[in-house]
Amino acid sequence: MKAEARWIPGRSRERSTTEKLVELGWGRLALWALALTGGLAMVYRLVRGLGATTHLNDAWPWGWWIAFDVMGGVALAAGAFVVAAWVHLFGKHRYAPLARPAVLTGFLGYLMVIAGLLMDLGRPYRIWHPIVMWQPHSVMFEVAWCVMVYTTVLAFEFSPVALEGLGWHRACRAVRRALVPMVILGVVCSVLHQSSLGSLLLIATYRMDPLWYSPLLPVLFFVSAVAAGLGMIQLEAAAASRVYRHRVEPELVEGLARGMAWMLALYLALRLGDWVSRGQGPWTRPVSLESVAAGLEVLVGAALPALVMSRKSWRQSARARLVAAGLAVVGVIANRIDSVLVSMRAGAGAAYVPSLLELWVTGAIVAAGVLGYDWVARHWPLFVEEPEALPGEARAQESRRPVGVTAS
Repeated sequence: MKAEARWIPGRSRERSTTEKLVELGWGRLALWALALTGGLAMVYRLVRGLGATTHLNDAWPWGWWIAFDVMGGVALAAGAFVVAAWVHLFGKHRYAPLARPAVLTGFLGYLMVIAGLLMDLGRPYRIWHPIVMWQPHSVMFEVAWCVMVYTTVLAFEFSPVALEGLGWHRACRAVRRALVPMVILGVVCSVLHQSSLGSLLLIATYRMDPLWYSPLLPVLFFVSAVAAGLGMIQLEAAAASRVYRHRVEPELVEGLARGMAWMLALYLALRLGDWVSRGQGPWTRPVSLESVAAGLEVLVGAALPALVMSRKSWRQSARARLVAAGLAVVGVIANRIDSVLVSMRAGAGAAYVPSLLELWVTGAIVAAGVLGYDWVARHWPLFVEEPEALPGEARAQESRRPVGVTAS
């Protein structure tokens, strides 16, 4: 006779599959479904090739994956090097509670960029070629190396969270001794490749619309990426407060909003000055997709959030900060999509609309990134109250205690 399972008080009982699914929540189930089905789509793309699964062709060698996954993803991950430099190089230790989530966002963001790049390469199994086949005169070679090195740096910067989560405190202390040099290396790589992504487009002189093509593209890409990165950290802090009950001091988020406003103001000055100096600008054109896209991108995605965050009373409002950060992030993503897709529409001589599989794969990559962040937040000490200890400080690392790491 089969013995019945008994629940023993004080001991965790076995949960059924249904209970585990209910505990997981509908949101996480949807993300898992998207990630798993998208994984199958990625396998299908690798087996059948680009021509059979995407709308890319000789007229459109770069499409949705380069515009959104690679260029947009790299820009949104910029908050990692900004906050790391702020805390570890410039001594702004009060921003330390934001460092770990920002570094994790950057690390996952770059892994997602690499996944998107693998999908876009005609021969993805040759992605390692830049390691041994050097082309120092190629901007793409510089981008490849910077992405490889900076992803390694982000893994190193994130490793203290994993080591603490595993209880390996001695290894954690050893890693922290090399943290400052690695942060410096990360800043150098980030400055180089954020601007190099703009440099990549300089070869498309006669293909890009003058509303986007400019000798200032490297500078514009870097400045806008810093603004988007600061906006992304604000959105992430708001989400962590709601999902994981991790509260960030409003003064810290307000500081990020102030920094974002300054970077957006600098971006606006450079973009408008460039337009005026070259006799370009949406106001010089009849109404078209290009003129409307460029106008919305600058007015809604840059000028409006900069204006909102320039007023102290609005900057102190959590709702206003959230709206402004969202607009800035959307504005920079729109700029990357416009730079690759909208600006080249007339020069390509053919239309391009991403296929369902291209969008599906992007959704799967984003879902996998969100699930990765969620797992780390629920299992490892991602959120801490105490400042990130620097080499030489006497504070015992074991005393660091995780807070608010509760599953929603």
